[in-house]
Amino acid sequence: MSTTTVQEVRAAADALVAAFAEGRLDDYFGAFAPDATFVFHTTARRLGSTAEYRALWEEWVERDGFRILGCTSSAPLIQPFGDTAVLSHDVETRIATHVGEETVHERETIVFARADDGRWTAVHEHLSARTTA
Repeated sequence: MSTTTVQEVRAAADALVAAFAEGRLDDYFGAFAPDATFVFHTTARRLGSTAEYRALWEEWVERDGFRILGCTSSAPLIQPFGDTAVLSHDVETRIATHVGEETVHERETIVFARADDGRWTAVHEHLSARTTA
């Protein structure tokens, strides 16, 4: 296992989570490849691109008043596999909608691939509900 690879992926993951937590949407969506795929337990279908995910996000904002109040990552595991790496971790996200605020507990897996420029880019995200018991 390359320590450098793990450090690079951790830095990319930390930047992605920070952008999400701080509501910096251009940075957040910019951390994903244009053809990244997304599987969320809250949606009925797989999303086939970052643009499709961003359009759905904008729909949530317009319809529900959706916004992120904060997000923390814990128990990260990074597994490098050559020019790809898998991050799995627990996330606790505080969100707000027209209904009010809530804290959501989830497990997330993000697959990163090394781009031609050497940067680690997210190419797949899978989010599932996590019990807190």
